[in-house]
Formats: sequence, structure tokens, C-alpha cells
Amino acid sequence: MVEWKKLGDVCAVHTGSQLNRDDMVKDGLFPVVNGGREFSGYTNSWNEKANSITISQGGESAGFVNWIATDFWAGAHCFVVEHDDSVIKRYLYHVLKHKERDIQLSKQGAGIPGLNRSTLYKIVIPVPSTKEQARIVGILDTFTASIENLKQQIVERRKQYEHYRDQLLDLEGKEGVEMKSLGEVCVIKNGYTPSTKNPDFWDNGTIPWFTLEDIRKNGRILKDAIKQITPLGVKRGGLFPKNSIIVSTTATIGEYALVTTDFLCNQQITCLSIKEICKEQLLPKYLYYMADKIGKWCRKNVNGGGSLLIVSTSKLQNYLIPVPSLSDQSRIVSILDTFESSIANLEAQLKERERQYEYYREKLLTFKTVIS
Repeated sequence: MVEWKKLGDVCAVHTGSQLNRDDMVKDGLFPVVNGGREFSGYTNSWNEKANSITISQGGESAGFVNWIATDFWAGAHCFVVEHDDSVIKRYLYHVLKHKERDIQLSKQGAGIPGLNRSTLYKIVIPVPSTKEQARIVGILDTFTASIENLKQQIVERRKQYEHYRDQLLDLEGKEGVEMKSLGEVCVIKNGYTPSTKNPDFWDNGTIPWFTLEDIRKNGRILKDAIKQITPLGVKRGGLFPKNSIIVSTTATIGEYALVTTDFLCNQQITCLSIKEICKEQLLPKYLYYMADKIGKWCRKNVNGGGSLLIVSTSKLQNYLIPVPSLSDQSRIVSILDTFESSIANLEAQLKERERQYEYYREKLLTFKTVIS
């Protein structure tokens, strides 16, 4: 038998305490949990015990449900959920995760949206016997354990990848390596946005037009864009050629991607296209792996004095990159491609395991009869 109870009948929800950014330390022992999906930082103090359920209280991620497996500091925009003996804590976590979308839709406020405690208390949840709760937890925890394991593998593989990338690309001063400016080997142009007031530039567009959102959503190797424009929106300079590198040089600085199709991009992005006369000297994929260094350099070389951060094209043209022989470039690319392929495989496994978890959570937590 399943009882349907309001969350306020089985739980109490309290808010954490404000922690100023000055009180956070890079190598702190305990994570700080606030209104986002990621930790806000770290500190050497804690105010909540490990194995707690939290709900983001404010901001864009308001309503995000999380399980914190270590002692932590709950900030002022973090709800911590306490339960009574009628529900198993891990069961309650899975139920709230199942209802996460509904919780997120209940946030209020035009500026910075937020949740209030009274709204959470009204949420109705199924409460079967503790034996049935334990059975459900046993099944769902198998998936979440696998998900956490895959996440950790991805973190470790990324660390390996970044270590070898930095080692392999530390080439300055090495025998047979020339240092060349980006302006020597690349055509460097900024993107632009066709007028959004002219539908002829946008309606039924077929030409990929990239923005930072494409990198955020689809990664660092892009073959299609979220938005497309028509040929009428293209300026006389024409399209940027495929196998170019795009780097964000305005506002959000240093994000990058390899684009494998002819394209255009917006004005936040600078395009690096290998010059025709340099295609026998420089591999696009090698330049792609160098783009991490280029992005880091961009973040350190923004023009100051205004509210809008920007990297000037003239400065970028003078940035020096090491150019080894094509055979050495191919070797470096082959090693780093192996790491990227391994990470992509793990990410695909993670996505599938998350899909399975959501499927079985839906099956196990959707009870047929609701008793009001």
C-alpha cells in the first residue's frame, strides 16, 4: 500500500548560512553548496553532515536536487532536507530527483528566481512501506553508483589528457621546432551578426552560424550550429572555411572549438583559418590542441579600461606557437585523439546510464493510485 503525503508531513527544510567568498579557500577541506549545480568553492569549516539532500534555493538552478556525500557548508541559497522515520533518506532523494522538474517550475521572482519553503512543503510524494522503499533504493542506487563511477573515470581521464597535452605541446626551444606567429600561419577574422530585424537573413537558413552556446551545448568539435543564416546574410568576405578554429575573444574569453564545416560566427568569436600557403606546414587538429594555450593566453591579455573584456586581433596575430614537423604534429594529434576518444566513450556510457536511471526511476516511482 502506498500513502500520499505532503513533503511537509515527513520532512523539515532549513536554509544554510551565508559564507562570504573571502572565507573560501582554494584547497579547503569541505565544499560550499549554494544555489548552483556545482560547488561554489571550498572552505575549512562545515555546518552540515555528509549524506544530506540539498535543494538549490535561488538563481537559475533553483530546484536542483543533489546528494552531498561529504561534510559540507550549506550556504544561504541552499535548502537542506531533514526527514522523519517514515521515509528512507535515499528513497526521499530519488523521489525528489524524480520531481525535480516540477520543483524547478515552482520557483518565483522576475529578477533572481527562488523557491520558498511553503511551496516545497506542499509537494505530494508517494510513501510505500519501508521494505518497498528499500527495494526501490537498492535498484536505483545501482545506477547512481555506476553514474558516479563513470563521472570519476571521466575526471581522471581528463587529468591524464591535460597532463599529456601540456607535456606534448611544450615545444618551445626543441630541435626542429619553429616559433611562428598566428598572423604568419592563419587568416584571423572576427565574426558578425546579420541584422535580426531582416527575416531574409534568417528564415530557412542553411549556413551554420556559431555562438558560444554551440560550444557549451555541443563541445569543442562542431559540425553544425544551433542557428543558421541564409546566403543573403553573408558579407562579401564569404564564409569561414571548414577546419578553422574559433576562439571567444569578447566577454567570455578563451573558449574554443574546431569547426568541420564552412560557416560563420558571431562577433564574440574570432576565427583562425590556416593560410593556403601554410597547409603543408600546419595540421588543423594540431592547431585545435594548441587552442587551449591560445585560450589561456587570451584570458591573460584582455584590453582593460572598459566594462567589456576584449582581446585585440593585432595582439592575437603576434601570439607565437611552436610548429614542429608534420610527422611530429601527426604523432601528437594521434596520442591526444586517443585520449579524446576515450573520454567521449566514457561520456557516452554516462549518458546512457543516466538515461537508464531516469527510465527505471520513472517506472518505480510512478504509482497508479493517488489517495488525496
